[in-house]
Amino acid sequence: MIYFRMISFVIGFSVIFVLPDTGVSQPTGGPTISKDVGVGPGIQATARPIILQDVGIEQKIGSQLPLDLKFTDESGAMVELSQYFGNKPIILSLVYYDCPMLCTEVLNGLNRTIAPLKFSIGEDFEVISISFDPNETPELASKKKKIYVKRNNRPGAAAGWHFLTGDAPSIESITDAAGFNYVYDETEQQFVHGSAIMVVTPEGVLSHYFFGIEYPTEDLRLALIESSENKLGTVFDQVLLYCFHYDPARGKYGVVIMNVVRVAGAGTVLAMGSFIFAMYRRDRRIGNKGKNSTGTA
Repeated sequence: MIYFRMISFVIGFSVIFVLPDTGVSQPTGGPTISKDVGVGPGIQATARPIILQDVGIEQKIGSQLPLDLKFTDESGAMVELSQYFGNKPIILSLVYYDCPMLCTEVLNGLNRTIAPLKFSIGEDFEVISISFDPNETPELASKKKKIYVKRNNRPGAAAGWHFLTGDAPSIESITDAAGFNYVYDETEQQFVHGSAIMVVTPEGVLSHYFFGIEYPTEDLRLALIESSENKLGTVFDQVLLYCFHYDPARGKYGVVIMNVVRVAGAGTVLAMGSFIFAMYRRDRRIGNKGKNSTGTA
């Protein structure tokens, strides 16, 4: 009788904590969100001068990048953006290689983030850096690539990190599609822009934005798993993604409390069920031994 009561308790517990609720859930997407992060040559703007009014980054999560655009890679070869897509998620950075400060910090931060990743660059994901300065050359892109391949020091870095240049129409198309708004400051003779990296699905759909110049490795890892449609990662990673959702407004992953409670509840139910089953089997063995002893006597 006691087992039936315990089983009833387990069932009731699971109904409360494991079954999904019917309330409002935290959204994982949402409308376009504008972020003015790292505007200017490495300086966060407090006031907004006229030149900064058109500068910022709009999150276009769920939007398709134009993969038919043509660029020139660091070797001088003409490439179509689509050739990098199809099999694995992409980390996209929009920079210009002759930038005096901010773009270098973006690339440095990106390199620091991907260097310790357990996923292999070139095999599990690829990185595409595109210059938004139409005057920059493949030679400059090649010099930049050599620097970061050496710093990254991973076997697949040379094959998996691409540095592209392009003409004005292609640059305008990719920056517009990504929501990357910048202007050229004639007085300072440099571009004024924000700082961010984006994660893109193998199909070329924007899925995540990370702002600033430092990007948490764990957040980027989860973004790559999500963007790969769970082809990367483990079962434990799927549990993490259930408990942590990407917040577009913050550009970070945050805890979903109710999902954490559900996972904890499911673990408790499983543990209690295992305990009941073990106790039931133990009592049956003891009972069978008692019967055998009586029969022998």
